[in-house]
Amino acid sequence: MSDFSQDAERDLAEVPAVEVITTTAIHLLSAAAVQCGLGEDGYKGDLDEARKLITALAGLITASAADLGDHHARPLRDGLRSLQLAFREASAFPDAPGQGPGEKYTGPVN
Repeated sequence: MSDFSQDAERDLAEVPAVEVITTTAIHLLSAAAVQCGLGEDGYKGDLDEARKLITALAGLITASAADLGDHHARPLRDGLRSLQLAFREASAFPDAPGQGPGEKYTGPVN
């Protein structure tokens, strides 16, 4: 293993799991927002891509919420819910309640 790889691995070992999970969730949240058309550059988005990202985010938050604790999980859940509602609003034909992206993990979002 090169010195660079060993240094990078050592650096990663020092990052708490909560930080890795929340950083990943924020990346998914940001990418999904852009794909829902919520970006600042006027891009209309791609709802098929947004659906995948929101579902992945919902799975990550649901699976890790107990380990994150309420302090970290609550804002992520709030952001997820906002994305789910934005997706519904952006959809020409909204999904039935409980069938939207990530709702198999979160339950219906209204």
